[in-house]
Amino acid sequence: MPVHLLAPVASDLHPIAGVRIGVAEAGVRKANRKDLTVFLLDEGASVAGVFTQNRFCAAPVQVGREHLAGGKAIRAMVINTGNANAGTGADGLARARAMCKALASHLNVAPEQVLPFSTGVIMEPLPLDRIEAGLPAAIADAKADHWARAAEGIMTTDTLPKAFSAQAQVAGATVSITGISKGAGMIRPNMATMLGFLATDACVAPEVVQQLVRVLADGSFNRVTIDGDTSTNDSFVLVATNKAGHTPITDLASPEGQALQAAMMQVAQKLAQAIVRDGEGATKFITVRVEGGRTGDECRKVAYAIAHSPLVKTAFFASDPNLGRILATVGYAGIEDLDQTGIDLYLDDVHVAVRGGRNPAYREEDGQRVMKQSEITVRVVLGRGSAADTVWTCDFSHEYVTINADYRS
Repeated sequence: MPVHLLAPVASDLHPIAGVRIGVAEAGVRKANRKDLTVFLLDEGASVAGVFTQNRFCAAPVQVGREHLAGGKAIRAMVINTGNANAGTGADGLARARAMCKALASHLNVAPEQVLPFSTGVIMEPLPLDRIEAGLPAAIADAKADHWARAAEGIMTTDTLPKAFSAQAQVAGATVSITGISKGAGMIRPNMATMLGFLATDACVAPEVVQQLVRVLADGSFNRVTIDGDTSTNDSFVLVATNKAGHTPITDLASPEGQALQAAMMQVAQKLAQAIVRDGEGATKFITVRVEGGRTGDECRKVAYAIAHSPLVKTAFFASDPNLGRILATVGYAGIEDLDQTGIDLYLDDVHVAVRGGRNPAYREEDGQRVMKQSEITVRVVLGRGSAADTVWTCDFSHEYVTINADYRS
């Protein structure tokens, strides 16, 4: 069961002027499931993306990077689930390019104006014939209000679709923001088995869109971890359709740029946190907050060490306040001159450790009370400075092992 996560309501998701979305059942891996999605973008849209840092990246990631770097205006995106087209060599690259060419031919645009995305099983040939056969139905299905359908169409082991919307006042205009994401396993910082698509009708200069996508990724999708594995296919794409009618934003640091960034960050963080809430077998949503570091980087090192630790995550699943495990991860996080006598540890409102040792007032029943909650905050104070950072994670359950042991069955 996802942790405090509900399926999106289609009517709650704002259409984005200049974006139409179509979904079809192409039988990529299994019959009778939505597995092929197209985004059709009007002329004048600005598109930017960030991708997995796994050096063994999938064919669609390689092609998508090429097309974004090529300078031609992106007019469409095509996404399939069920097959990652990763670990497929030159043949996989050829199929990813053919996927773009097939959609481009229907839309009368250049193949370089199409971005491909795939997610699913690795090291199996992409069934290009099924995707090509499914494209006409996906295109015919394209409508502005199909965000909820798209959220379903990009799922793999997700138990629920993930989509959120917001509106904000920017430069005197009401702008809309809507996004979808997918992901449930192989999730760690620097992207993972996740896809994220975020669009706005705001008017934004292309160079600012590129800045904005990196800022949003760093503050959202690069702050979640489920199991510490970085996947081959992760992609996060931002589309600004420039339809809202206000003066274009040319400086992200301007008041208008900051207003848009804040509104989009709220949606991006909800999408990222939804992935953790729906983590494979997750029963608890855990916020790890590290404060008092000299730099944000060392705070993140400690937060990720805690969030990645199988021993910590299994203790959370068992509601076992074996909190020495958390202190141990702080110690091996990679801060060479860390003074353990400066460290305090909190579980929500419970002060567990003081200056590196057990708080005399701490009672195990208080720790267990917090550990039994479905949402928990771990707060570590390093006592070294004023920097702070946060990541979000979940527990490890028996179900996580079952899902991944049976993934290809």
